[in-house]
Amino acid sequence: MRKYSQFVLAIAPLFFAALFAAPSAQGQSFVIDLPRDSQHAKIIQRIGVTDITINYHRPLVKGRKVWGGLVPYGQPWRAGANENTTIEFTEPVSVEGKPLARGIYGLHMIPGENEWVVAFSKMSTAWGSFTYDQAEDALRVTVKPQPTEMHEALAYDFDDVKTNLT
Repeated sequence: MRKYSQFVLAIAPLFFAALFAAPSAQGQSFVIDLPRDSQHAKIIQRIGVTDITINYHRPLVKGRKVWGGLVPYGQPWRAGANENTTIEFTEPVSVEGKPLARGIYGLHMIPGENEWVVAFSKMSTAWGSFTYDQAEDALRVTVKPQPTEMHEALAYDFDDVKTNLT
């Protein structure tokens, strides 16, 4: 039994190396797509006649101070992790009473202790907020943050879902 165990231990790394390096029937390598810490998420919600899609990655708190710490006050934040967070509207909408055309926007937020700026950027393909430019905003609104219970991972949700236009 000992010789068999030694054989299995000796051949197992070769088997796994060959498995991951071996081309598939289509001539491509086999790759395992391991999950990131900040996993991809997408939420789609119909409100009235408009479909709203938020495409983002979910950063984790991991015991860190987020607002005014990891995400500094007064600095643009990509409203998620990894890549740019985007929001899409299939019809024109009104945000805080201001019109916004249908389309896909980069979603950026500038947190403050008492109010936040939410910016809908025409540059939806940027990588995060590193190159954010206010001149590219289609709309920017100021909102008051609302307290909520703590969640380990960022999640977007729609609280006021209406099935009619009134």
